[in-house]
Amino acid sequence: MEDQIEKRKLEITDRQVLELPQDVRFCTRCVMSNQRPRITFDEHGVCSACRYAEYKQSKIDWDARRREFIALCDRFRSKDGSYDVVVPCSGGKDSSTIAHRLKAEYGMHPLSVTFSPPVYSDIGWKNLRRFIDAGFDHVLVSPRGDVNRALTRLSFELYGDHNEIFDRGQMSAPFRVAAQHGIRLVMYGENGEAEYGGSSNYNECPGLPWDAFEKVYYSENLDKICSLANELGYTKSLTLNDMSSYRLPPIEDLRKLGLEMHWFGYYHHWIPQENYYYAAKNTGFHASPEGRMEGTYSKYAQLDDLTDAFLYYMMFIKYGFGRCTSDAAHEIRDGHLTREEGVALVRKYDGEFPEKTFHVFLDYLQIDEGTFWRTVDKFRQKHIWTRQDGEWRLRAQVS
Repeated sequence: MEDQIEKRKLEITDRQVLELPQDVRFCTRCVMSNQRPRITFDEHGVCSACRYAEYKQSKIDWDARRREFIALCDRFRSKDGSYDVVVPCSGGKDSSTIAHRLKAEYGMHPLSVTFSPPVYSDIGWKNLRRFIDAGFDHVLVSPRGDVNRALTRLSFELYGDHNEIFDRGQMSAPFRVAAQHGIRLVMYGENGEAEYGGSSNYNECPGLPWDAFEKVYYSENLDKICSLANELGYTKSLTLNDMSSYRLPPIEDLRKLGLEMHWFGYYHHWIPQENYYYAAKNTGFHASPEGRMEGTYSKYAQLDDLTDAFLYYMMFIKYGFGRCTSDAAHEIRDGHLTREEGVALVRKYDGEFPEKTFHVFLDYLQIDEGTFWRTVDKFRQKHIWTRQDGEWRLRAQVS
């Protein structure tokens, strides 16, 4: 029976890896590869994210977009000072900047909402407290610990992404809180599909259409995750009610409420480095006191969760690019790095193993090192990896 369960686990995978092109190519403008899900390359070898960055620089009338944003705020702004917008906010540089600008520049009354990560880091918790102390009301949504731990392990072993279940909570909690308070506007940061490389279907959308949520943001249906958790022994008698923390309210209910989701980055030129400086000045945000984060050269993003480095490490395993590629690609598009500098950084840091938090990750998932490495190898794609002299090596690297 146990062997059958392990065989069943091996059969289930992230559907995105099955759709990858088999010839690995790299963008001629940045350092991103064509292995990023839904990214496209044009006839000049330029990725869709670089083309979107070019479009932002030369085609978008940002003054007109700002006027659109003011009109949006005017439509939802409360007259009595009650909450009129929910801002999903971890206390990081981006969400802190959005909440502060909504309040200081646009006269909005934000309620910030955080879905708790698996293991808070010290700097992450302090940054969240600094943000709240800067003058913001806040709701912390913390899911049941036993269920969250089990589903995080399931997400890692079955889909190679331990944040699959966290992402669901992160994307659903703000809407559930908004509905509870009768707030009709939820303001997220940037359109990740456009900014980092993905489907261009939503480049001209101010927010993601409701019917695209499942396809874009999640790897698996939530009801199926519940069923698999029971079938494969991750939990005992898990019910859909036990998973309410991760469930988006019914779309029809949100439509009846008149609730809308918008991207701040649709209306404002999105530059992550500038968000860092803004948040440091206005909400007390601090970068990592330990310097750069493992797997990259930057020190001011994704600081709140001690397990987060394994999201990027598994991205490196599944797709052949990691956190440094993602950081460097965006900074090349923003004009902060040359492509040559980006290539050098990627070759130095991409795929670096997160040794500092390895045992934190194992302890939270309650797995041993053998289970971890078997799971890692399950997600190595043959067109990306080769085994040479007893070591795994990438078949192609950016140059």
